[in-house]
Amino acid sequence: MDALNIKGTAETPNIILDSGANVFEITGKSLPEDVKEFYNPVLRWMKAYSEAPNPKTTIKIKMEYFNTASSKMLLELFEIIEEMYKAGNDVEVEWHYMEDDEDMHDAGNDYADMLEVPFKMLNYQQISR
Repeated sequence: MDALNIKGTAETPNIILDSGANVFEITGKSLPEDVKEFYNPVLRWMKAYSEAPNPKTTIKIKMEYFNTASSKMLLELFEIIEEMYKAGNDVEVEWHYMEDDEDMHDAGNDYADMLEVPFKMLNYQQISR
């Protein structure tokens, strides 16, 4: 399966979905003008990947900021991951946030509460140890 690499901008996140390298990351800010147009290729890729995933899938989310429309698209992405988990696949979400960013911490906890997927909350200080 071909990797999906979307170079981030000031308003869109950097996205790497590469099953061959086992790298699944979304980083940066997300406030695209047309959120559906931006995220639809990501959702299509993840849906196709979910049909025959790697033995272990860890998706890393390292967002500085995202708007409400982006939060809905992230939820759709997480719902695909949740379906993978419910189908018996080894998947987890790593939610990375700055230690002093309560909004990102709370957003991660909200997603963790909504979903039946292993969710690991990591602040940047934990990562650098």
